[in-house]
Amino acid sequence: MAGLRVTQIKSKVSEKQNQRDTLRSLGLRRIGQTVERPDDAQNRGYVRTVAHLVRVEEID
Repeated sequence: MAGLRVTQIKSKVSEKQNQRDTLRSLGLRRIGQTVERPDDAQNRGYVRTVAHLVRVEEID
């Protein structure tokens, strides 16, 4: 199954509350942390919301 590897690369300190909540929903708590999530519409939407804070790689 295809998935996404999401890594937080920037701080969430000065971001809006909904973006902070989105990072938490993705499972990201600190800079440099990486999580693997399924590649579905919900997670794509999360990534789009915080695209300026994360790096995304597609994995198999």
